[in-house]
Amino acid sequence: MATERKKLLLRLDPSVHDALARWAADELRSTNAQIEFLLRRALNEAGRMPSGAARLPRRGRPPKEGPDGDGSDPS
Repeated sequence: MATERKKLLLRLDPSVHDALARWAADELRSTNAQIEFLLRRALNEAGRMPSGAARLPRRGRPPKEGPDGDGSDPS
Protein backbone atom coordinates (compact mmCIF):
# COMPACT_ATOMS: atom_id res chain seq x y z
CA MET A 1 0.00 0.00 0.00
CA ALA A 2 1.39 3.40 -0.99
CA THR A 3 1.86 5.98 1.71
CA GLU A 4 -0.08 9.21 1.44
CA ARG A 5 1.91 12.05 -0.05
CA LYS A 6 2.43 15.18 2.05
CA LYS A 7 0.73 18.40 1.02
CA LEU A 8 2.60 21.68 1.30
CA LEU A 9 1.63 25.28 0.70
CA LEU A 10 4.55 26.98 -1.02
CA ARG A 11 4.79 30.71 -1.53
CA LEU A 12 6.93 31.77 -4.49
CA ASP A 13 7.78 35.01 -6.18
CA PRO A 14 5.60 35.12 -9.32
CA SER A 15 8.61 35.42 -11.64
CA VAL A 16 10.26 32.39 -9.98
CA HIS A 17 7.02 30.42 -10.38
CA ASP A 18 6.76 31.42 -14.06
CA ALA A 19 10.35 30.36 -14.74
CA LEU A 20 9.79 27.07 -12.91
CA ALA A 21 6.57 26.40 -14.83
CA ARG A 22 8.34 27.05 -18.17
CA TRP A 23 11.19 24.72 -17.16
CA ALA A 24 8.69 22.03 -16.13
CA ALA A 25 6.86 22.34 -19.46
CA ASP A 26 10.15 22.05 -21.35
CA GLU A 27 10.79 18.74 -19.55
CA LEU A 28 7.16 17.54 -19.89
CA ARG A 29 6.54 17.64 -16.14
CA SER A 30 3.96 19.40 -14.03
CA THR A 31 5.22 22.28 -11.93
CA ASN A 32 4.69 20.16 -8.81
CA ALA A 33 6.67 17.24 -10.27
CA GLN A 34 9.46 19.64 -11.29
CA ILE A 35 9.70 21.01 -7.75
CA GLU A 36 9.91 17.48 -6.32
CA PHE A 37 12.48 16.47 -8.95
CA LEU A 38 14.67 19.47 -8.09
CA LEU A 39 14.33 18.95 -4.33
CA ARG A 40 15.28 15.27 -4.68
CA ARG A 41 18.28 16.17 -6.85
CA ALA A 42 19.43 18.73 -4.27
CA LEU A 43 19.02 16.20 -1.44
CA ASN A 44 21.03 13.61 -3.38
CA GLU A 45 23.82 16.08 -4.19
CA ALA A 46 24.01 17.13 -0.54
CA GLY A 47 24.05 13.50 0.64
CA ARG A 48 20.82 14.06 2.56
CA MET A 49 18.34 11.87 0.68
CA PRO A 50 16.71 9.53 3.23
CA SER A 51 17.29 5.86 2.43
CA GLY A 52 13.61 5.06 2.93
CA ALA A 53 12.33 7.65 0.44
CA ALA A 54 10.08 6.14 -2.21
CA ARG A 55 11.15 6.51 -5.82
CA LEU A 56 9.28 8.99 -7.98
CA PRO A 57 6.42 7.27 -9.83
CA ARG A 58 6.92 6.91 -13.57
CA ARG A 59 4.56 9.21 -15.39
CA GLY A 60 3.23 9.22 -18.90
CA ARG A 61 2.34 6.59 -21.41
CA PRO A 62 3.60 3.07 -20.79
CA PRO A 63 6.11 1.71 -23.32
CA LYS A 64 4.70 -0.06 -26.38
CA GLU A 65 4.82 -3.83 -26.23
CA GLY A 66 7.32 -5.39 -28.61
CA PRO A 67 6.63 -8.62 -30.51
CA ASP A 68 8.26 -10.55 -27.65
CA GLY A 69 6.03 -8.86 -25.05
CA ASP A 70 9.13 -7.35 -23.46
CA GLY A 71 8.24 -3.69 -23.80
CA SER A 72 10.87 -3.12 -26.48
CA ASP A 73 10.12 -0.95 -29.48
CA PRO A 74 8.79 -3.14 -32.30
CA SER A 75 10.59 -1.11 -35.00
